[in-house]
Amino acid sequence: MPPVTADPAPAPPPPAAGVAPLPPDRLYRSADLAALAFETTAELAPLPGLVSQPRADAAIRFGTEIGQRGFNIFVIGPSGARMQQAVRAVLDDAARARTLPSDWVYVNNFAAPHRPRAIALPGRRGPEFQQAVRALIEDLRVSLHAIFESEDYQKRRATLEQSVRGKHEQAFAALNEKAQARGIAILRTPMGFGLAPVRDGKVVPPADFNAWPEAEQAAARHAIEELEKELEQTLRAVPRLEKELRDAVRALDRETARVAVAPPFEQIAAQFAALPEVGRQIEAMRDDLLDTLPLFVMPDGAPDGPAGGPMGGPAPPAMRGAGPFERYEVNVLVTQADHAAGAPVVEELHPTLANLVGRIEYLQVQGALVTNFRLIKAGALHRANGGTLLLDARSLLGEPFSWAALKRALLRQDVTIEDVARFVGLTTTVSLEPDPIPLDVKVVLFGDRALYYLLSALDPELAQHFKVLADFDDETDRSPAGEATLARLIGGIAAGQKLRPLDRGGVARAIEHAARLAEDQQKLILLTERLGDLLAEADFIAGRAGRAAIGGADVAAAIAAQQDRVGRVKDRSREMILRDIALVETTGSRVGQLNGLSVLSLGGHAFGRPSRITGRVRPGGGRIVDIEREVELGGPLHSKGVLILSGYLAGRYALDVPMSLYASLVFEQSYGGVDGDSASSAELYVLLSALAEAPLRQDLAVTGSVNQHGVVQAIGGVNEKIEGFFEVCAARGLTGRQGVLIPAANAQHLMLREDVVAACAAGRFAVYPIETIDQGIAVLTGLPAGARGADGAWPEGSVNHRVEERLRAFARARKEAGPQMEPRTEGGTA
Repeated sequence: MPPVTADPAPAPPPPAAGVAPLPPDRLYRSADLAALAFETTAELAPLPGLVSQPRADAAIRFGTEIGQRGFNIFVIGPSGARMQQAVRAVLDDAARARTLPSDWVYVNNFAAPHRPRAIALPGRRGPEFQQAVRALIEDLRVSLHAIFESEDYQKRRATLEQSVRGKHEQAFAALNEKAQARGIAILRTPMGFGLAPVRDGKVVPPADFNAWPEAEQAAARHAIEELEKELEQTLRAVPRLEKELRDAVRALDRETARVAVAPPFEQIAAQFAALPEVGRQIEAMRDDLLDTLPLFVMPDGAPDGPAGGPMGGPAPPAMRGAGPFERYEVNVLVTQADHAAGAPVVEELHPTLANLVGRIEYLQVQGALVTNFRLIKAGALHRANGGTLLLDARSLLGEPFSWAALKRALLRQDVTIEDVARFVGLTTTVSLEPDPIPLDVKVVLFGDRALYYLLSALDPELAQHFKVLADFDDETDRSPAGEATLARLIGGIAAGQKLRPLDRGGVARAIEHAARLAEDQQKLILLTERLGDLLAEADFIAGRAGRAAIGGADVAAAIAAQQDRVGRVKDRSREMILRDIALVETTGSRVGQLNGLSVLSLGGHAFGRPSRITGRVRPGGGRIVDIEREVELGGPLHSKGVLILSGYLAGRYALDVPMSLYASLVFEQSYGGVDGDSASSAELYVLLSALAEAPLRQDLAVTGSVNQHGVVQAIGGVNEKIEGFFEVCAARGLTGRQGVLIPAANAQHLMLREDVVAACAAGRFAVYPIETIDQGIAVLTGLPAGARGADGAWPEGSVNHRVEERLRAFARARKEAGPQMEPRTEGGTA
């Protein structure tokens, strides 16, 4: 678009029908930095805490200080406010004043390995306990090996074994002597023991034995039968003797081990004497060690034991390290060892169920998934326990089971590790049931307002768990103090992002852009993310130009670059108008035709676009047909605006006769949805023009809603709408008569582009503030609107007089023609 210059400068347009165009100083409010003495923002002190958010700041501080259940915080506001960063600073300050929370560890439950025990220790002592147990394991490995390899132990065990073996051998020797005395030999065979007759010291073969006399055979058989019974009794005593040996060896081992392990166990018990739960676990470790000594004293290749591996099986290679001693390891779930002071503040960006409440990991062993207490992993609730947990509400609700799990944890005030696979029935793997950990956490959710209000309507439990609402303001008042505050905020953003400082011109331009984003001369936007993005671009431009500070020209160039990158659709839309494909006139006058203004929003970028609005009238049954609505392109707000027109006409004109109007209104060449009532005043002007047969100026465009009393009301997007029509007029050539009619209430919202302000100052363009429909119709037609006299009549020749006379004529025509005058329609707006 070619720049608009002030030379040659025609005189400013005169007031149109008594309505003076806004002067340039009403079209744009420049920043006033007189309250701040600085050359660059590097000289400005940064702002602590939440900037210009007294309501949210008070709510957050209240929520962090109150200790009652359910007073968690839900922070709502616009997405570009960087609420997490702002609130995090406040929470960090509050957390430093709180006490250091406990460490939590999981240890083996020797009585029920599938239910690991949770033990709380004072902050930072969890790793100390873990290292102490590892040192204990090393001492035990060395001391047990040494004591059971010692000569004293070997002698004592050999004595026990020899004693039991001697009893066994004595019994066999006595039986053998008795057998020999009776001519019987006890033989050891592969199948066991056997008895056979002997003669001359040799076993008698069966053939020779059969040759013996019957009396000798009978005596031998009788002796064998008696000796077999005694042999059986002797053999039955062997297992009993072996059991006696095992019991004796076990007792010896236990006594020996007790002596060996006493010093290291006493040492670790003394180290944690002030912690009863730890002391009980140490005692359980010692008792388990003494009860399962074979696991530790067997030669190489000993099994890992009931709790050595996952769920009581042998440990897989990936888990081997301390062998059977790993059953005594300590799993430090949460520790404050890396936390400087105070309570933790944890932000979980991916709040899946496992990341929220913890998880139990598995290893594949021989085709099966197995686990043990050392594979329990902490979740965000564990890490934030005793402090504050920050969660994005949309991310939380987007994860299956997470929202429900969070509510359960807050309700029960403990953290129970839950497996999503078990919820949906995808696995039957035997798992652990760790002790729940008591929960004392302050949860802070972040979300936009729509999400909060929707969730509060659909889930009544929200109010039970999140009783504190911290609502971030989108904007702040634009006063000298407010501008000074924003200047310091801008300086803080630049310093935080390691950008160049801004000079006074750069700060002023950034503040003015903040007012433009707020769409209000009296407000400043607080969307620090958008301001930060702008400063980053301006810093890039300043760096490319070799400047040490960001100036006003750099900020302006960054704004222009942002608009240009997203301006393709806007340029194509304007091109359609300039090529007369989309019909929009900017000169001349037409009856029942006017340029309305709308705003199109695409991907966060909004731009104004003029559209032709036309209307036709004829006698009828008091029906105004909204063509957009008939074809289902008009939204409810647009239809409401059209219905208001009926109320305005019916309540103002020809009150003594029935409303006998049939009218149709349409946005020409509109192929998408139309909503909002900002075009209702333009549609009313079109109707009045068609009824009064008074041409409307096509070099003017109109925006504004209207009520039933004819008062023009404020609308949104006024800057974009004015600039959209200005660009079309500038491309065709400014004549000095073109302009835009806006609601007078919107004058305070104007922060127009520099080229638009320059054209208005030069008299090439005008912005007219309109308060009533009468003012607007007078400007558009050049005719007086007229006011009812004492006799109740409108002045002759006024627009209102012509409208009323036309409606009376319609009433007479309808009365004369009867029902056949009603046009056929599929429907309409009465």
